[in-house]
Amino acid sequence: MNLLIIRLIIFAVLFFAGLKLYRMYREWKLEREEWLEKDATHNEGGHMVRCTYCNVHLPESDALREHGEWFCSSAHRDKYLEERKEQG
Repeated sequence: MNLLIIRLIIFAVLFFAGLKLYRMYREWKLEREEWLEKDATHNEGGHMVRCTYCNVHLPESDALREHGEWFCSSAHRDKYLEERKEQG
């Protein structure tokens, strides 16, 4: 009878230790996923480009591209293309 109680206690201790390790692993995994997601959103902006007209830097995703040139707005694109057309 004493041997059965000792085995039951050992089994319970091992069970709770395994449960604790599983919870620690799950918490570590969630923290890692949050960190990776945060890192991915931080780099989401892309490359910075410079407006050809006013030399302002902005993310490539927000810029307009026309004839291989970058612009911060359609107004600057139109002004630049108009000036270029008048010069040449």
